[in-house]
Amino acid sequence: MPHPNDPSLRSFIDVDPSSDFPIQNLPYGVFSTAANPTPRVGVAIGSYVLDLWELEQDSRLDVGPLGVFSGASLNPFMALGPTVWAKTRARISELLRHDHPELRDNEELRKQALVPMRDAKLHLPFAVSGYTDFYSSKEHATNVGVMFRGKDNALQPNWLHMPIAYNGRASTVVVSGTKVKRPRGQLKPPNVEVPSFAPCKRLDFELEMGVVIGQPSPMGGMLSEQQAEEMIFGFVLLNDWSARDIQQWEYVPLGPFLAKAFATSISPWVVTREALEPFRLKGPEQEPVPLDYLKQTKPQNYDVELDVSLRAAGANAPASISRTNFKYMYWSSVQQLMHHASSGCAMNVGDLLGSGTISGPEKNQRGSLLEISWNGTEPVELPGGARRSFLEDGDSLVMRGWCQGNGYRVGFGEVEGTVLPAE
Repeated sequence: MPHPNDPSLRSFIDVDPSSDFPIQNLPYGVFSTAANPTPRVGVAIGSYVLDLWELEQDSRLDVGPLGVFSGASLNPFMALGPTVWAKTRARISELLRHDHPELRDNEELRKQALVPMRDAKLHLPFAVSGYTDFYSSKEHATNVGVMFRGKDNALQPNWLHMPIAYNGRASTVVVSGTKVKRPRGQLKPPNVEVPSFAPCKRLDFELEMGVVIGQPSPMGGMLSEQQAEEMIFGFVLLNDWSARDIQQWEYVPLGPFLAKAFATSISPWVVTREALEPFRLKGPEQEPVPLDYLKQTKPQNYDVELDVSLRAAGANAPASISRTNFKYMYWSSVQQLMHHASSGCAMNVGDLLGSGTISGPEKNQRGSLLEISWNGTEPVELPGGARRSFLEDGDSLVMRGWCQGNGYRVGFGEVEGTVLPAE
């Protein structure tokens, strides 16, 4: 049987070459419909959602205990481990192939199992056990350091030795399309003596990838490179909304807190690590050489094109404001996970790791408005004459990501959020 990543594979479902969801992708999500409002697990294929619970009930999919795909979360499926993940993806690929009659020629099952994407409501794809946000783009960290500490002290001494991170809030991770209320907090501009409590005035986005952990690790243990890699189920797009003025006042000495705790948006489709395998590549050269527990023996970065567009409040159309690539990350997702567990920290099924803001070396590759507007000193010019240093009420932000293959693309869909006024 051909491998699910084989670029020559075709589905009996017509898939446009520009679609994010060809047969080589098969990302997992959770959906419901008006006719069947119970959330269950599906896979995206072209402009359809393949209902895996229907296939499981019909004995077309056997992943173990019946009902793995009947719930509102991918966690029970992820808990079954990498061998089951690979076997299930291969079986789904087989069922969707143009030359395999089992589903193609079963009209009744097709009507039950293939749901038009336009009829599907997409939900948070997994129950988030914990959320950790990293700070692993050298370009982003350097830009921020130059802004606030000067060129000669841009990177803190520890940055080149380990992946820096903070523990965020799983409770406010939301799916694409969820509106985000402007946060409130303590504000103290440099020219004011005492703080005030008010709505954030410097609301920002952060373009990130989210790593979805599908296997646990024990408290007190450590992870090898291979173990860490095998624990990663897949990836999502992630927007870690940030209140820069709240952050500026609160982050000393313990780091970000409420400035990052009010909302983190993720895309509804989890693209599996296996689907990204053809797009694996070596990351930036690491100097100094990492300590032994962080060393990698093979490429662990991915060639994922990323785009951010902003539709200003009242505007008819969005405009692209950033275009970068996941390949620029200095610390890989595997290194982040190895470091996270190295102290003995237990990892759980459903943990989410944010990559940190992804910026590239060029000005148009910056992954936040803080960088794009250079802390508000260089506002972004948008169509229709609008200008933005930071996000305003009514603004809508859309992030997209994809890997470009030969005649197909493996994409993530999008993560969108619109800013609502503070209450």
